[in-house]
Amino acid sequence: MKTSILKLFVYLFSTTILAQSGHIMQGVGSVNMSMGGASTAQPLDISGTLQWNPAAISVFDKSILRFDMGIFFSTPELNSTVPEFDDFGQPTGNFFSGTTEDDRPASPMPAIAFVWGKEDSRHTFGASAFGISGFGVTFPESMSNPINMPQPNGFGKIKSDYMLLQVGLTYAYEISDQFSIGLEPTFNYASLQLMPNPTATPNNSGYPSTNKASATGFGAQFGLFYDSGIGIKAGASYKTTQTFSDFKFENTHLDNSSAKNEFNMDYPAILSFGLGYSKGDFDLAVDYRTVFYENTDGFSTTGWTETGSVAGFGWENISILSAGVQFKGIHKLPLRLGYTYSTNPINEEVTFFNIPATAIIKNAFQLGLTYEASDAVSIDAVYHYGTSSGATTGPMLNPMFVEAYPPYGAIPGSEVSYDMTTSMIMVGLNYAFSKTKTVN
Repeated sequence: MKTSILKLFVYLFSTTILAQSGHIMQGVGSVNMSMGGASTAQPLDISGTLQWNPAAISVFDKSILRFDMGIFFSTPELNSTVPEFDDFGQPTGNFFSGTTEDDRPASPMPAIAFVWGKEDSRHTFGASAFGISGFGVTFPESMSNPINMPQPNGFGKIKSDYMLLQVGLTYAYEISDQFSIGLEPTFNYASLQLMPNPTATPNNSGYPSTNKASATGFGAQFGLFYDSGIGIKAGASYKTTQTFSDFKFENTHLDNSSAKNEFNMDYPAILSFGLGYSKGDFDLAVDYRTVFYENTDGFSTTGWTETGSVAGFGWENISILSAGVQFKGIHKLPLRLGYTYSTNPINEEVTFFNIPATAIIKNAFQLGLTYEASDAVSIDAVYHYGTSSGATTGPMLNPMFVEAYPPYGAIPGSEVSYDMTTSMIMVGLNYAFSKTKTVN
């Protein structure tokens, strides 16, 4: 029985989770998602609070168990254009263009959290298991889109699966009635599959496909939370870089030869600031985050290696703005609206290197509600819609062209672009155990 439960847990969290802000989920759980991910200074539920500010769990004065499950849909499109040449290698002035649509099925998004809180105690503890990051595409082989033509003319079928599960153990201490601090060591498991694998050295048949490799990592999060007692709240948190072991790929080329390679990809540090305000029937929240991709292994470097493999994604730091409002004027039925804005970490020069990770959403909108079935049980739901608000575009690249067209060998007259929309439905169940009084 225990083995079956463990297998189910691993299956749920090992399914690709498509991220929103870079490869980072904008929120965790149906309540936090419906507030646009804003939770650093407005702890409305335990999942969003554990994810964005460990200090703020001090507001929960009872033990609470929470489980969320969502279904995520995405519609990435990959476009490419290359110039046509005559038999003598001269451009004809014509271009070959095409579009490939992703055929990936819907992805589940689970989250589970628990908080131990006691009335009149200054100590609060928490534990969580969240799928906090991921990307994935499946662009089938195509004779009508240059980039999806069979190797070596194109890349053939392009498929990626990346998932990061983070387990956190949280402690918050209430220094005073208004101020709390928090600490959360984090333990991570990630899996990655790339087909073809651009981090491997190609041979005459092209780039190889890989097995699904895994890596483990660790880090921490620190938080501060202030509640004025008159409605105004403030918070700040810093999640350190999550340092991972290497992904170790077993590669198979189209000519059936095999090879191995390793690739390191850490999870970036995130600095969050938040403001909250609660008055009457309204709860307001605004968060601002900086994600430090430029200092993160796997993202800080880019370009071709001497053997023709890709050195890294080459992402820039991004800013994320999250905002949400909750209205509690309807008996037992709080309503929420949320919005998230994110800058794009991928610039024009490195667009080509990031075809496997196209899940870049600039604007996201959420609508959510809660049904308070009893003092102990509540049921939450959220609908999400996101859009990249325009394509990420850049030239096609070839390592053979680097000397003539530095720094990455842009093919003259070529273009590759991708954009997408996302939608998601998520429901959550929240159970609050009876309060237990204690004496310090």
